[in-house]
Amino acid sequence: MLKWLITVVVALVLLGALTPLLARFGLGRLPGDVRLRREGREYYFPFSSTILLSLLLTLIVFLLT
Repeated sequence: MLKWLITVVVALVLLGALTPLLARFGLGRLPGDVRLRREGREYYFPFSSTILLSLLLTLIVFLLT
């Protein structure tokens, strides 16, 4: 259980660090990514980017095994 928690934390830290780099390639601005602005706050729901990254990582894992 602890290994999974550490893996998730490391993955989130890496994804957070790579977000500016991924934004240069257009991730985060795909059709299907939703940005809402209300009362001075901005909410961001990256549906399309999440699906694309999931498919890409699944393909990489499939090819490596």
